[in-house]
Amino acid sequence: MDPHSSAQDVHRCDFCETAIVHSYCDFCHVNLCKPCVVDHISDGYDKHKIVPFGERRSTLIYPKCGTHPHKNCDLQCKNCNDIFVCSSCTASQTHKGHIFVEVSEVYTTKKHAIADEANKLENLISPTYEEIALDLENQLASLDGGYEKITTAMSKQGEQWHREIDIVINEMKTEISEIKVKHRYILQKHLDEIKQIHALIKQTLLAIEELKKSTEVSPTIEYSSNIREFIKLPPKVKIALPTFFPKPLDHEQLYNMFGQITPLSTATEENVLSLNQPNTSVRELLDEPELVATIQTGYEKLFNVTYLNEDCVWTCGSTKDIKCFNMKGEVLHTVSNKSEQRPNDIAVDSDGNLLFSDGKSGTVNKVKNGQTEELIRLQGWKPFQLCVTSTGGLLVIMLSHDEAQCKVVRYSGSTEKQTIQFDDEGKPLYSGNAVIKYITENRNHDICVADCGARAVVVVNQNGKLRWRYVGHPSVTKKKPFLPFGITTDSQSRVLTADRVNHCIHILDQDGQFLRYIDNCDLKGPYGLCVDNNDNLFVSECCNGNVKKIKFFR
Repeated sequence: MDPHSSAQDVHRCDFCETAIVHSYCDFCHVNLCKPCVVDHISDGYDKHKIVPFGERRSTLIYPKCGTHPHKNCDLQCKNCNDIFVCSSCTASQTHKGHIFVEVSEVYTTKKHAIADEANKLENLISPTYEEIALDLENQLASLDGGYEKITTAMSKQGEQWHREIDIVINEMKTEISEIKVKHRYILQKHLDEIKQIHALIKQTLLAIEELKKSTEVSPTIEYSSNIREFIKLPPKVKIALPTFFPKPLDHEQLYNMFGQITPLSTATEENVLSLNQPNTSVRELLDEPELVATIQTGYEKLFNVTYLNEDCVWTCGSTKDIKCFNMKGEVLHTVSNKSEQRPNDIAVDSDGNLLFSDGKSGTVNKVKNGQTEELIRLQGWKPFQLCVTSTGGLLVIMLSHDEAQCKVVRYSGSTEKQTIQFDDEGKPLYSGNAVIKYITENRNHDICVADCGARAVVVVNQNGKLRWRYVGHPSVTKKKPFLPFGITTDSQSRVLTADRVNHCIHILDQDGQFLRYIDNCDLKGPYGLCVDNNDNLFVSECCNGNVKKIKFFR
């Protein structure tokens, strides 16, 4: 009988192998009974961490400090590239005046991110690849039957002809067999590629499972996500079977008149997977939103801000330069608009590439690997505000050259897919003037426009049907009429819009009902808005050139 288990699977001490476990060493990862605890810690109590068995694997294993080996590093220095430091380091001259964060908080945040990634890989991305593979396997399974129908049609046609046509029949059967080989090769090639990628996903899931079980701080924090490599799905392969068209008999043109085989037709459908699934967990608003960080950009006037990743945002203002800042206020990248004009707006696509609109040239441009390429060119209209949708598309606010008309246009790549301009009564949805109009997409696919000229937030569904308008909330402290500028949405489908003249942010639910203000973070002329993956709010302040990072969720 295995001494470590019984019919009831009772845990036993790893030392004596007979007594029932009572405690656990979180450093050595061994089960201990009461008597064996004393023997286990005999080489030094500080080398072990004894906890009740029910609380095993709850102790974080911090890295040792390189400067003070007798201490653990339970902090990270934000000013020194997030290096691990101990409490003694924080008091040293080297780190004087620096900003520190608790390693446990970073660890917890990263653990949640890893668990979220594992959930997406396991429940969203992996099943999608399985579905694509199944589709290809079904096409392969039906391949012989489809081609058999074609060859049968040829045989029936051939039976009506004299023996001299047999040579022609054999030639055409050979041709269809060659196409079949090519057809099979294409499908098998795509299937092999899908299975190869799927195998990598499973390997990633196994690695993540190890991280989820681990209490090691460094490997967890140093984990680098591969999800962006997998989220860009391969196109769905749809190969149409060739078609055989029988023709009337003509002895002089036997081959041509016997029939015609269409070439192999391979079609690919755009196959986009969105990670921005609605968050079903309810998160409560903070009673008092907290100012987390302030980035001084140096712009004389700052208009737009858009989130890039955990540590970076893109900004643009009254100059031709678009700048990327980290949370320390350091400029990481600068992109200049070739037309020498300030960009009308900026956005980041699903691949992390910068997009910007240029009113002078009438273009929307993409910056990829440091090179600017034209994505869309308009005729008779000027592009203004941009929004990348959850499915990877692009929404563009545009004005006619005489500025009398305004519309929202949806693009897939460079192809126009939808225009939203009028309501069911044929009246314009948006004010026809050059006053700025910001745009965002909500989690329920509503399209939300902050129409400054109309002093209203205008929301339509994904089909362009008007859902609601918001024209402000009565308040004894907000003396001036509502004037919306930037607009964004959070994981709970709440809508946030910047009220520039009242120096606050309005938070609405997805149906346009007012919830509360953010007016306690010393906001000065809030202009552009965006949120990151953790629902932190970034606000650009027009006149002082600052970007403020605000936490407003519990």
